Amino acid sequence: MTDFNTSRRSFLMGTATLGGGLALGLSFAPDAMAQAAYTTLTPNEINIWVVVKPDDTCVIRIARSEMGQGTRTGLAQLVAEELDCDWSKVTTEMPTPGQSLARNRAWGDMSTGGSRGIRTSHDYVRRGGAAARLMLMQAAANRWNVPVAEVMTKEGVIHHALSGRSLSYGKVADDAAKLTPPDVKALVLKKPSQWRIAGKSMRRLDTADKVDGRKNFSIDLQLPGMLNASVKQSPVFGGKLVSYDESKIAKMRGVKGVVKINDSTLAVVADTFWRANTALAALPIVWDDGVNANASSATIDAMLREGLKAEGDFWQRKVGDAPAAIQGAVKQVEATYTSPFLAHATMEPMNCTVRITGDRAEAWVPTQSAEASLAALAEATGLPLAKCDVYKMDIGGGFGRRGGQQEYVNQAAEVAKKFPGKPIKLVWSREEDMTHDFYRPISMAKMSAGIDAQGQMTGFHVRVSGQSLNALLSPMSIKNNKDTRQMQGFWEEAGDAQLGYTFPTLLTEYVMRNTHVPVGPWRGVNTNQNGIYMECFLEECARAAGKDSLEFRRALMKNHPKHLAVLNAAAEKGDWGKPLPKGVYRGIAQFMGYASYSAATAEVSVSSKGEVRLHRMVFALDSGHVVNPAQVRAQIEGSVVMGLSAVFMGENTVEKGRMKERNFDTYPVMRMQHTPKVETVLVPSGDFWGGVGEPTICVVGPAVLNAIYAATGKAPRDLPLRNHGLTLV
Repeated sequence: MTDFNTSRRSFLMGTATLGGGLALGLSFAPDAMAQAAYTTLTPNEINIWVVVKPDDTCVIRIARSEMGQGTRTGLAQLVAEELDCDWSKVTTEMPTPGQSLARNRAWGDMSTGGSRGIRTSHDYVRRGGAAARLMLMQAAANRWNVPVAEVMTKEGVIHHALSGRSLSYGKVADDAAKLTPPDVKALVLKKPSQWRIAGKSMRRLDTADKVDGRKNFSIDLQLPGMLNASVKQSPVFGGKLVSYDESKIAKMRGVKGVVKINDSTLAVVADTFWRANTALAALPIVWDDGVNANASSATIDAMLREGLKAEGDFWQRKVGDAPAAIQGAVKQVEATYTSPFLAHATMEPMNCTVRITGDRAEAWVPTQSAEASLAALAEATGLPLAKCDVYKMDIGGGFGRRGGQQEYVNQAAEVAKKFPGKPIKLVWSREEDMTHDFYRPISMAKMSAGIDAQGQMTGFHVRVSGQSLNALLSPMSIKNNKDTRQMQGFWEEAGDAQLGYTFPTLLTEYVMRNTHVPVGPWRGVNTNQNGIYMECFLEECARAAGKDSLEFRRALMKNHPKHLAVLNAAAEKGDWGKPLPKGVYRGIAQFMGYASYSAATAEVSVSSKGEVRLHRMVFALDSGHVVNPAQVRAQIEGSVVMGLSAVFMGENTVEKGRMKERNFDTYPVMRMQHTPKVETVLVPSGDFWGGVGEPTICVVGPAVLNAIYAATGKAPRDLPLRNHGLTLV
């Protein structure tokens, strides 16, 4: 086993947040990851990605997290494709970050966020599968004493056509594991046109046990001797714990004690979570709310609006003199849009189980970043990384919440230190989860444009005033007080979040206005808000110019063929321009995020009472390659529910420094009866690898909002719509 001598401190110092999750700055070589063959963790390990058992079961190792998005199945398909195994005999397992570190970070980046699960690991996992296949072929050729060039594989069986002999993978796995791995750089991977497993809607590997109830999520975990903890944090962010009276709950049934975790957090430990949470509610606690006690949604709103008017060097993109071009235009269009804080509201609230025995610590965590969880465990316990490990559990909803922010792991570890040898399962109540999230950043956008006599755009100016993610998560990435991450979707650079329009003049600005409320990535991160700002304002511009919504956009997209292709696909599939039933109206939108191009049309009707009925949505997506079409469609359908929940109902408000919404009675989510018919057209161009989990959510809102504009003649600008008399029926 290879030694790994990185210190806990250097490991922690090497972390940085990127995209929707946490990526580690420690380096790794993808080629080495595909080729690595160290001392085996299990018998019949061909390489770090593939284990073949004697019964021909192919175990494919998945380093990324599974939270319902289908990454486990998609990555397994890619490995199985190059391995050329029998898909019906494929199972998976997840290596731990401790195992990865012990093998020089053999599995590389184990984080899952920013729709990177497949798009940033497809190459090296495919090479791992291809290398394993070649080693199995070589083992069979050696046994038959024939050149390896004479053997071939098909669905987990190796054939020698000249002699008519064949061997299944399981028969030669032990021999193959002893061979020197091939040079993965020299391996030629299959073309997508040759795929028989990848690129197909194969059955998911994580569905059956969810349907029949066998699946154990982290919150379901039971270990011998386990105790349970419920946590409470200062209701005001930045507040402090003054005192608490443990004697008042000491005799309550099952209570084992109170643990002060830090200056603003404590937990009650009991034999069951119900008893721990009940005792915590009865515990007399005195808080010092601190300097943020008077903060409110009104004061935050005023601060953001000041940012829209502030003078300073806020620009991020300049093409010509947009303000002058707008001022000199025949017609000026101006609008201000707002987006509130949003909670992740995951079905499974934050939880973690930690057991500290002697000089070793273990954690069972629903995490989007196993290495970040390992770092948090080591930091909290003070133990070396080599003495800690994390067992990833399937996640009951992540959406970015369980990536870079690992405070729930730290809390569980602090409690476990007080109960050595006992597993401690710390679970946040729904109220704690809702009021102590890392929320989607609040923001506003002032949009301005000039229109000439021919109805053409002369200039475009956008200024966003809002909270910065990186100010909290990655301050070193902010240069000159400019956070380019907040302007996702307005970027000039191709490849991730490029603006899909070319304007004669353009000015984009971001004014950083941070609040006391902690923020973090929320599925789609900043493309969600920016997509609404961009596409809803373009709709206003099109109407001011007297142009059709689709044609107005097309005229600005001549230099953006991939953006235009998905827009055209959504328009064609969505019957743009064709008659609709009386009272039904269409909206359209396109945007780019996470290296994928997406567009949508929506059909809605609005009653005189403000009752909105969603009839149909059509999506077009170009993610370059598609590994599992059924999974892609499922992710798009999920983005509809999440995106429209945010548009119609989602809002976290601040009152006396604290979050007001505490549960789903005040923070509702979309119901099944409100969801529209969803249709999807996939238009993969096949020349890049894009994301899937987050891109389409950014066009859900604007497509529906533009349809509402068409129906009512009034442009919706402030979210959520329930605050303005528009409700789903």
